[in-house]
Amino acid sequence: MTGSGDEYLISRKKQIERRQKIVTIVSLVSFVGSTVFAVIPAIQQASQPKPATASASPESGLQQQARGYELILQREPENPTALEGLVNVRLKLKDTQGAIQPLEKLVKLRPDRPNYKVLLEQIKKQEGKSNQ
Repeated sequence: MTGSGDEYLISRKKQIERRQKIVTIVSLVSFVGSTVFAVIPAIQQASQPKPATASASPESGLQQQARGYELILQREPENPTALEGLVNVRLKLKDTQGAIQPLEKLVKLRPDRPNYKVLLEQIKKQEGKSNQ
């Protein structure tokens, strides 16, 4: 009876080894397949020519910032951070006329900040000279 027991153990061991090989092969195929599906789109995307993006001028970026501050001021008309940001952006855009109104509002809201008043006076003097 030991012969049949040994045969059983040997055949059982072969079955286990066969199953391990099958599981290993299936795992490798799955790994390679998932890698291929991840790599192929990345390669295709890299090989495609990039669309020429319009080089955004700094001025258009500043105009977008100004619109953003204006939207904030529509919701919160007395937001000092948005007012100051709008003034700074408009000054960078050389829109001194457009900077006067929010700067006047800042002077009223923040009388403790004399730099706002000084800047407003400078802008008004500059506007007065350019109008003459």
